[in-house]
Amino acid sequence: MGLVANGRAAGRRRRTDPARPVSVTALVVRFSLAGVVVMVLLGSVVAVLARQAGTDQAVDAARRVAWVTGRGIAEPRLTDAVVAGDPQALAALDADLRRYVLQGSLVRVKIWRPDGRILYSDEPRLVGQRFTLEEEEVEALQERTTDSEISDLSAPENVYERPFGKLLEVYVGLTAADGEPLLFEAYFRYDAVVDAAEAQWRRYAPATLAGLLVLQLVQIPFAWSLARRLQRQQRDRQRLLQRAVDASHTERRRIAADLHDGVVQDLTGLTYALDAARLAPPDPAGQLEVVGQAATQLRSSVADLRTLLVEIYPPDLAEEGLPAALTDLAAGLERTGLAVEVDVEAGADLPLATSSVLYRSGQEVLRNVVAHSDAGRVVLHLDADEASARLVVDDDGRGFDEADLDQRFADGHIGLRSLGDLVDDAGGTLTIRSAPGRGTRVEIVVPVG
Repeated sequence: MGLVANGRAAGRRRRTDPARPVSVTALVVRFSLAGVVVMVLLGSVVAVLARQAGTDQAVDAARRVAWVTGRGIAEPRLTDAVVAGDPQALAALDADLRRYVLQGSLVRVKIWRPDGRILYSDEPRLVGQRFTLEEEEVEALQERTTDSEISDLSAPENVYERPFGKLLEVYVGLTAADGEPLLFEAYFRYDAVVDAAEAQWRRYAPATLAGLLVLQLVQIPFAWSLARRLQRQQRDRQRLLQRAVDASHTERRRIAADLHDGVVQDLTGLTYALDAARLAPPDPAGQLEVVGQAATQLRSSVADLRTLLVEIYPPDLAEEGLPAALTDLAAGLERTGLAVEVDVEAGADLPLATSSVLYRSGQEVLRNVVAHSDAGRVVLHLDADEASARLVVDDDGRGFDEADLDQRFADGHIGLRSLGDLVDDAGGTLTIRSAPGRGTRVEIVVPVG
């Protein structure tokens, strides 16, 4: 059970491991799919809104038509004879309404009296019948307003409209010649409303979808570029992490070697000498000499340890500044017998980031001088201006052929590689000049800030 749990945990770690390489194609595909989903959603919203807008416009158009036909055609013809139900007057009204009103999607007309009796309809069987008027119909009749609704084909007054299918009713309040309020009711095929909504959708849908598609296509190159940048940043982060691990491992090995070959050996020899003096026959003069040599050796070991501590934990650059830090670094080298000339009057006010890079660079170069150059003298020079700071380390050692420099980098020389990476990450330049028997000059230039 524990093995299964551990395996699942390892699987989760693999899925969420930030060190896994980023797939540019996978990122772009996910981005594109998300864009398609958003485009479909937006397109659906636009479709609904466009259809609704088309429906509203069609209903408004039907209300305008009913208002014009009711007020402009029917109302002037509502004479006393028509209101009185004169057959000839009603026939003349019917002829005019059939000629000027009943056309297109308008398929039925009714004129109601306040008591709910149908005064006129193009369907003769409805004339004279009485039905109960609904509240909105009464309001339109009394206040001469306009209203609309979907026809209730199950209602008794709409029995003859059922063959037309779904209809839109529009009410318009009229006034007869004798001042009696009447209600003009026009019925429109609802298919016309649907067709208007479809036309509105077809009008705006292509442009909307085309715009969304163009936006999606334009975003894909940007998404690809961002994904590539993310991939490069991930590779750089992995490279920096690996470099830090390698540098830390190398530094630990160097410190262990320095302690083992230096202070530990000296202290071991000192303990042997003291043990021999303790076990030897009493000899005050000889024992005094051994104690003196032990004190000298201990002072030397303490100095070596202090030098190592400075390398492990450099001085506080933020408070003491780079000149003081380089001077302390040079002082530690002088105890090894190397003559160090320090010229670091400038650079006291450099930013901490710049000072750190120059200090680490100088530390690595001087370490290589001690380990490989057999130099007797080295010059350490620092100068700076508003744009950049320059550190020069010039030794009189045996030097090397510059043609071998690239090969040393290619072979993975830890000191040179870490120095080059450090300066490159800071946006600076590293220049190395050397020749066999003529020493080596290393110049590091780092931008200020």
